[in-house]
Amino acid sequence: MPSPSAAAQLRERARAPDALERADIPWLHALDANEKARALADLKVVKVETGELLCRVGRPVTYWFGVIDGLLKMSNDTSMGIPITFTGLPPGGWFGEGTVIKREPYRYNMEALRPSTVAGLSVETFHWLLDRSIPFNRFIVQQLNERLGQFIAAREIDRLSDPDARVARSLAALFHPVLYPGVGTLLRITQQELGYLVGLSRQRVNEALRALQSRGLIRVEYGGVKVTDLEGLRAIR
Repeated sequence: MPSPSAAAQLRERARAPDALERADIPWLHALDANEKARALADLKVVKVETGELLCRVGRPVTYWFGVIDGLLKMSNDTSMGIPITFTGLPPGGWFGEGTVIKREPYRYNMEALRPSTVAGLSVETFHWLLDRSIPFNRFIVQQLNERLGQFIAAREIDRLSDPDARVARSLAALFHPVLYPGVGTLLRITQQELGYLVGLSRQRVNEALRALQSRGLIRVEYGGVKVTDLEGLRAIR
């Protein structure tokens, strides 16, 4: 987590999820009555402001997090102090299950790129469900499997020299139907936010988006990007 004072501020602002927020938590609905009651009693929701860190490298893990609304960035710094972005987390994305399972310190920072609503399940309840719930285990296994594929693809994206291809493949990753079921076909993201995730300037992202739109792969709309050919985006090299 962030510094103790920052962590304390997040805890003070946390509250129980409302009915609409509970409806956006995919794994919750597969639990039996006893498991669901335990999860609901433990779940917390907090509003994270732009630039605020939800967790920080080296801090002990305390929660398993999911994005209800907004956009987060998972990143770290190299030994040279150069920032590395691993992935973006749009609505519907749950992350950090590997860290929670191993109960190890965070190896990444999670930063809000815009005001975001985030849910958290404590490490204790996470492991309680892991020990008892087959549906919960299936969800976690699927998450780990899809996440592995995502990071293999991210390594490939890092090696792409064509900026248009980098933007295309990075966009495709944010439209992952399993990891980010809350996105749908329209991702609400600005060119500046996309630039932070891809590692390009806003101007270069704008050029790439126009090129991808001219190929019929996406449509740039007010406040976001709509994908019209997801497989086409994934195929760009």
